[in-house]
Amino acid sequence: MGPRYRRATVFALVSLIAACAGPDVDRAPTRPPDVSAVPDAVPRAEPRSASGNPPFYEVNGRRYHVMNSSRGYRKRGVASWYGQKFHGRRTSSGETYDMYSMTAAHKTLPLPAYARVTNLANGQSVVVKINDRGPFIDNRLIDLSYAAANRLDMIRAGTAMVEVEVLDPAAPALPATTTEVTPRTADGSMYIQAGAFRSKENAESLARRVRAQASGDTRVFIRRDSVDGDPIYRVRIGPVAGVDQFDRLVEQMARIGISDAYLALD
Repeated sequence: MGPRYRRATVFALVSLIAACAGPDVDRAPTRPPDVSAVPDAVPRAEPRSASGNPPFYEVNGRRYHVMNSSRGYRKRGVASWYGQKFHGRRTSSGETYDMYSMTAAHKTLPLPAYARVTNLANGQSVVVKINDRGPFIDNRLIDLSYAAANRLDMIRAGTAMVEVEVLDPAAPALPATTTEVTPRTADGSMYIQAGAFRSKENAESLARRVRAQASGDTRVFIRRDSVDGDPIYRVRIGPVAGVDQFDRLVEQMARIGISDAYLALD
């Protein structure tokens, strides 16, 4: 899973969000119990936690702005997981981290929030309660508890391409085990979007820059869509086979000043 840096120097009227710390490697429990039957988190309406929700905070020199609302949030990216190193410690929301419960950490969603997390490689999904901050590693979208990661079959790999969809507590979704989910593979619909433009010329200009930076076997193309009746040109890269390729391509984009490349939803 690699080193994890979780101490947050958090500024919100000079207040501090509780967070775990240390560069040492996290790990799974020495004698892991069977967590296959751990139930999904059940979405319920809750007030924002008293801690963990400043307007913004800083970690390792980077500033994060906490979202005003989680409504409608749906995004794809890379999930990691955290386990024994933080078991029993206080989360950013003030709750105790239990690696055998269905919880997760996110950098900017308001705490708490509930989300369905789907492994795009195998279609498996879980519902988690987001009650912590992290992961503070580049190109990582969400940090799952050991139990949640186990259910998604990503413990050994350490990471997975996932979709995170916030659930409305007023309309709880069906349990994840009854939801039909189609796995997304390299020949399916996982692509990195480098930019979107109203101008075809601007899209072509960016595509040329991306092709110059990307490796020779990487496909870069322009997809034409329509938004409110007007054309929009999306610069796409891929398909993306997995986390290693995703990390490599995002790093290549950063070299040419594209810091907001993301995993496209379609």
